[in-house]
Amino acid sequence: MMRSTFAGFTTATLALNASHRALEVTGQNIANINTPGYTRQRLDIQSLYLKGGEYYNSHPNARIGFGVEITGVSQLRDPFLDTQYRLQMSKLGTTDAQVAGYEKLANILDETNDKGIKTALSDLASQLQKLAQNPNSKEYDSMVRSSSQILLNLFHQNATDLGEVRTDLTNELRDTTVKDLNKILDNIAELNESIKNSEILGNPALELKDERNELIDELASYLPISTKYRDHDLGAGFTVEELDIYFTDTDGTRYKLISDNRVGEISVNVDNQPAELFVTDCNGVGPTEITDTIGDGVLKGTLDILNKSGGFDEPPSDVRGIGYYEKSLDSLVATLAETLNGLNKTKDAAGNPVDNPLFEPIDNTKPISAANIKIADDWANGKYGITISNVEVPNGQGGNNTGATADENVLKMIQALSADREFKYSYTDAAGANQEIDFYKGNFYNCFVNMENILNIDLKAGNNTLENKITVINQTSDLKDSISGVSLDEEGINLLHYQQSYSAAARLMTTLDEALDKLINGTGVVGR
Repeated sequence: MMRSTFAGFTTATLALNASHRALEVTGQNIANINTPGYTRQRLDIQSLYLKGGEYYNSHPNARIGFGVEITGVSQLRDPFLDTQYRLQMSKLGTTDAQVAGYEKLANILDETNDKGIKTALSDLASQLQKLAQNPNSKEYDSMVRSSSQILLNLFHQNATDLGEVRTDLTNELRDTTVKDLNKILDNIAELNESIKNSEILGNPALELKDERNELIDELASYLPISTKYRDHDLGAGFTVEELDIYFTDTDGTRYKLISDNRVGEISVNVDNQPAELFVTDCNGVGPTEITDTIGDGVLKGTLDILNKSGGFDEPPSDVRGIGYYEKSLDSLVATLAETLNGLNKTKDAAGNPVDNPLFEPIDNTKPISAANIKIADDWANGKYGITISNVEVPNGQGGNNTGATADENVLKMIQALSADREFKYSYTDAAGANQEIDFYKGNFYNCFVNMENILNIDLKAGNNTLENKITVINQTSDLKDSISGVSLDEEGINLLHYQQSYSAAARLMTTLDEALDKLINGTGVVGR
């Protein structure tokens, strides 16, 4: 079979078209250099070869192609870097959520003024010292009671503020975080359908894929995900791309969140403490609880702050969340009340001990805590006051109590406020047994300072980790941009390259035209 005389013009025409389309793709890249999420595009081409097109007088293997064929327009992406970026996004989401929680707690417990709990504890000791100097003065007893009330008000305020942080984070998890996550899943499923329909019509839908990739990156900040692309055969050798998205928990169980246009759901139960997280896969299986197996992401970071209490958990957990500071404060308050109430006991005429508590619970069905403590009613009503001394010195005579002072009990209270002691958190375990956890040794003032210091350590460590993760994710993003991002220098080189190839193709067509003109008009004219 003889090759067509005009085959060279086809080759030149295809070359012109390919160079022209390449210039258009380059222009598209340059136009979108500042478009968020845009992925650099390229023209896909291949050599065009048609069987049976060899010369009749040539060796069968001496075949010449028919030019260049445009096979499509594709995006430049590295799946490995996409996976690494999304993995780092999940880790960043965990730390970011934890730091946000610590910052809320720091606004409560990090006292930077002179009207906080530390000042109130010092003032209580000072008022007791004045009472010791004036042991029979009801006025100074009233001043001690007023100082105690100020301290209790601060305890109440801190307990309320901690509760409000818990409520805010709970509402944010239920009403914002989980809803936004499910909305992202729905949007990705809708884009999957739009992309498939566009590809059926012959449109590569690259801009829709950019939009979908942005949503997938955002989804990765909530929980660890993986993606799988597969070809769906529509028949007659025509395929379209479909996307599956999976969530894998820390136990290795994999849940399919999205399969093409089918979508699963994440749900949360915050009616009880601790908060519970559930997943329903895109096939409707579930809900399955994943509270303790969520892995990295914003969901894990928020649940850690809400549910974990560090050393107070059984077994101890790796995160000191709101519960740690609530329980530390409750233990401080309960120990303070127990200590001063114990020292304020007296004896009746028969020598039997009599309780004259200075503090009592607001709700008698619950133990004393930062939120559940008040000045004892009988002390507030003046039925009794601070027990000045438990030593009886009748008519000023020494007797068996020689050496006792009239203010010895008040001095014991002052000493008790500054003395080191073991602070314990008491609780009832699942078997109903009473348990205690030692968490600090020191005085009351330093116990609160220790809470501040631990929170500052947690916050500083969280911020340092956050900075490190941001650095890592920026490096990964730079690597992605080196492949997927638009470079003006590179696109400028492409402009020159494709402009020269266009000119060369045009020159090829001119040369072929001149050769054909010579063949037609310059041959077979001898003897005319």
